Amino acid sequence: MTGTGTFKYVQQRQTAIRAAATVFAEKGFHGACTKDIAERMGIKQGSLYYYFKSKEEALGEVCLYGIQNYVEHMATIADSEQPFEAKLVATVTSHLSSYRERNEALKVYNDERLYLPKARRSRLKKLGSDYRQRLEGIFEEGKETGAVRRSVDCHFAAQAVIGMCNAWGDLIVRDSELDLFEVIQKCTDLLINGFTKQS
Repeated sequence: MTGTGTFKYVQQRQTAIRAAATVFAEKGFHGACTKDIAERMGIKQGSLYYYFKSKEEALGEVCLYGIQNYVEHMATIADSEQPFEAKLVATVTSHLSSYRERNEALKVYNDERLYLPKARRSRLKKLGSDYRQRLEGIFEEGKETGAVRRSVDCHFAAQAVIGMCNAWGDLIVRDSELDLFEVIQKCTDLLINGFTKQS
């Protein structure tokens, strides 16, 4: 395959992954079929096998597409020299923005990945664990610098941030009119300033 041919194939495969993400987000893994994905792309069902060998492979690629970039962004944030609050704001911004940019794929990752075989799930689980562990590290650094209370459980805190972002991310996917930046601002304000009146 020539350089031009390779580039075109990569573009077309990305189109196929996004089409599969839309179908899985709408119908779920069990409710969808490869014919639905092909129709979404405007191609014949047999042509889809040029991109995916099976519906299961399509689901695996959609989940990987959904999570890979935002895990890479987390690595950049965690390794930066920014103070705790800036890292937390960057984390929430990156996490929620990913839902707007890769909307259906992240929803499918959250909702459907358990239908994948163990070998495929293990790679995704490692990526998810890397994300959480880096976020825990941000909280650990915050404790060391005095930006975070010493009594905070960093594992619990990381899971809480991820849970909040995933819940709002689901709404961002379903409501294209939702103001992303307002959601980011409210989430970060709540995480940094809490619920109670500051003295």
